[in-house]
Amino acid sequence: MSAVVTLTTDFGLTDAYVAAMKGVILGINPGARLVDICHTVKSRNIAQAAFVLSTAYRFFPEGTIHLVVIDPGVGSERRSVILKTSSACFVAPDNGVLSYIVEQSSPGPDPAETGSLPERQLGPEMEAIDITRPQFWRSPVSPTFHGRDIFAPVAAHLSLGQPPCDFGEPITSLKTLAPARPRRKPDGSLVGNILHIDTFGNLITSIRCQDVLPITGTLVTEVGGRIISGLVNTYAEGEGLLTLLGSNGYLEVSLRDGSARDFLGAGIGDEVTVQSLAGG
Repeated sequence: MSAVVTLTTDFGLTDAYVAAMKGVILGINPGARLVDICHTVKSRNIAQAAFVLSTAYRFFPEGTIHLVVIDPGVGSERRSVILKTSSACFVAPDNGVLSYIVEQSSPGPDPAETGSLPERQLGPEMEAIDITRPQFWRSPVSPTFHGRDIFAPVAAHLSLGQPPCDFGEPITSLKTLAPARPRRKPDGSLVGNILHIDTFGNLITSIRCQDVLPITGTLVTEVGGRIISGLVNTYAEGEGLLTLLGSNGYLEVSLRDGSARDFLGAGIGDEVTVQSLAGG
């Protein structure tokens, strides 16, 4: 059966971990079509992985299975889950890596603001399963490599048409991270953070198009001690450091013909501030 299975991990490209997972999938379903989303997520960075997944999954055919393994809690009591939406299935640890998918389909209050546990109730169009039935796993299961021994075989069996309910018990909520949203300071400026740095060194921030578009006057961005004035439409406009609204709907900081990451010494999590220069 020719099903699409994507893989997102923090395993990198210099070890055999990703290849081992692909081998398990193909051993169960030789007809599966495997697509890499990203394997260079910063090690153990669940928030970055959740963001990267959110920028890609919508563009795959209906019925795609998305396998996500960023799992610093591997071998612990954290749940392994399947999340089925109206268009796709996700196989992942229940550690917040599916936060954007859950939030987009089940909007609700920010756990960080309500003080509640970081768990969100699922909407009626979503189905979640706690993966508990070992007949679908490899044996023996390594306590340090559930990606190979649990998640990969489960994704493979799903790709053969096995219904999610066969893999375990239904659950009604999943753990989610607080949404990465900018905060507003008393002076009216917005403070966000760098969510992801792409291969070109562009800094993708948590400041969204809808946060920026209402701003009147000239947009002024501060990052890494540098001030950038204005907003451009493409990477080829202007000189030096630039700010623009990227294809995924987030404010980006770029360096014309270079790497903003290297130029600024920037890293994931660094603060980015935007404000309006009135009358600009």
